[in-house]
Amino acid sequence: MATFEETIKVFEAEMDKLGLAYDADLFLAVTKHLGPSIYSNDSARVSCTQQSELETVKNNFLINKLGLEDGPELDAAIKEVCETMGTSNRDKYRACFYYLLVKKFGKEAMFN
Repeated sequence: MATFEETIKVFEAEMDKLGLAYDADLFLAVTKHLGPSIYSNDSARVSCTQQSELETVKNNFLINKLGLEDGPELDAAIKEVCETMGTSNRDKYRACFYYLLVKKFGKEAMFN
């Protein structure tokens, strides 16, 4: 199993490859929040083609973790992040995906 430092480097490289600017400290905090899921090949990624996966992102992260209210803006934000990370990109790492959602909704303070 890769170390946390090795895993975060993979995620940071993906952000760089996509040309997405990020705050390293916030990115680290969001990634730590994900716990051991970042080490599993399946759970470390978000599948934008699986509706059940997108519902999990919305319910478990946006509503339960970030405290947002359900509504069409949540689905729109998830779709936007899917497009930002590339519809054909198979490496939509959950850490990157969640980081972009945190920034989108201005919830950075929750990870300080």
